[in-house]
Amino acid sequence: MYQALYRKWRPKTFDEVIGQQHITETLKSQVKNDRLSHAYLFIGTRGTGKTTCARILARAVNCEHPENGNPCGKCAACRGILEGSVMDVVELDAASNNGVDNVRALREEAVFSPTTVKKRVYIIDEVHMLSLQAFNALLKILEEPPEHLMFILATTELQKVPATILSRCQRHSFRRLESETISNYLLEIAGREKLSLEKDAADLIARLSDGGVRDSLSLLDQCSSHETIDVEAVYSTVGLAGKRRISELLDAILRHNSEKALQLFAALWMEGKDPASVLRELSTLLRDVMLLLVAPKAGLNLISGGFEERTLLYFGKRMTTEQVVAAMETIQKTLSTLRDVSNPRTAAELCLVSLCCDSAGDSIASLRSRISKLEEQVERGVPMAPMPQQPYTLREEPQSSVPEEYPRDEDEEPYPEDPISEPPEDDEPCPEDTTSDEVHAAEIRESFSQPAAAEQAPSPEPAPSAPAPSGNSRELWNRIRGAVMPALPFDVQMLLQDEERVIGSLDGNTVLIETQNDFQARRFQRQDVLQKFQSVGREILGHDVRVLARERQTESRATRSLDDLRQFKEVHFISE
Repeated sequence: MYQALYRKWRPKTFDEVIGQQHITETLKSQVKNDRLSHAYLFIGTRGTGKTTCARILARAVNCEHPENGNPCGKCAACRGILEGSVMDVVELDAASNNGVDNVRALREEAVFSPTTVKKRVYIIDEVHMLSLQAFNALLKILEEPPEHLMFILATTELQKVPATILSRCQRHSFRRLESETISNYLLEIAGREKLSLEKDAADLIARLSDGGVRDSLSLLDQCSSHETIDVEAVYSTVGLAGKRRISELLDAILRHNSEKALQLFAALWMEGKDPASVLRELSTLLRDVMLLLVAPKAGLNLISGGFEERTLLYFGKRMTTEQVVAAMETIQKTLSTLRDVSNPRTAAELCLVSLCCDSAGDSIASLRSRISKLEEQVERGVPMAPMPQQPYTLREEPQSSVPEEYPRDEDEEPYPEDPISEPPEDDEPCPEDTTSDEVHAAEIRESFSQPAAAEQAPSPEPAPSAPAPSGNSRELWNRIRGAVMPALPFDVQMLLQDEERVIGSLDGNTVLIETQNDFQARRFQRQDVLQKFQSVGREILGHDVRVLARERQTESRATRSLDDLRQFKEVHFISE
């Protein structure tokens, strides 16, 4: 009968447990020196070895001939516990035995001495699932247990365990394993099982397991039907989109191309990809970009490793930190509600459309994202250049059955062969291949710390003097406003387009700009803005002009008296 890999290769001694030496060495020392506690609490995420170490410890304390703190595996006690025939070692699942009656029955049995081994051991898995009454029933026997009794509790949610239970247990925290450790372990298991596992595929499985050995073995077992387990086989088996197509999806989002983003998602949907998996992969890519933006030096050690560094640099130079945070919050909100919606595809498509449209969100993160882009435009002095028209592609990943190119307009230029090596004119060129060891963290920090300089257009030569044009003050102002608009900073352009907030007129040789408040007036009083108005006014009027920007004075504000205020009852006047 076939046995799952995670069961077949479950460690039988402390020395076989990988990645948890800080715990296994302590337990071995306690077994050797006979300094065992009556209650242990194992804490950690799923698949990190909590139940495995509990079973090994139960055999070690009852082993007739322990070897350096490990169970020998040969004596009757070790064999009986391993086969499940020893009734004095009991393993309970608190998820299905969480009532007070279950704990009371356990407490009544625990007082009896063991029949075939030295200690009666109770292993309670997912102990946080016990009810409050069950914890209270367990408390007394944990506080004053008999000599022959040992409890080993395991949980993934420490915060749900009462403090009274925690104070009576010896706690051990199990860590998530590093991807490199899991990858090497998978290659070793694959060799013993005669599976053709490639190193890149092992690394991908290790990243997907999120630090859990059991999950990684389950994924390897799931992929074992392929003759050769490569990256494409893992993507196909697990139902992931892959780094190339997720990069293309983010590229379409940054270009505000909703049609292309929905086409990519539709192709992934038809292949059977889970919408939640697609959004999680997109969130992982954005997370790695964020880490390199906020921590260029330390980010290299914190990234997931699922995407190449040059890919992260390419997107990092086109996004602000606020944009990344807003996009990640939008995705996380969608993922939190995806299980409850009747149509996950529609929910994912709404998320993608929201990401493509800057104005679709009204959260604090979305507002910060838009403000950060406005600030960048103000610093450059000109509106931001439109995104380049060629898409982002990666050639390193194995090709899938989905066509590389999607329908496009007839007048649209064909996609370039490699947008990384031939970057668009408006974007900074991306480094050649930052996956080599020659890349240094200082280069990445420098690439983000120096903002891209806006292209400076040559200033137009002053037009020759000409007679003053005919027309009234309003017409001349409209001509000056229309000519100077493209050269002004973005924030000033927005003010100038609103005739209710900004009123302009021409009084002889003076261009008068009146605004609603002093803050708006100061935007026009900047030296670079005044010079642009003077230059355009000289070209249109044929002579030098003076530009005056001030707050608009209204009659009601200037002539208001104390008598007007006496009508309000809240206003009180103190007589001298």
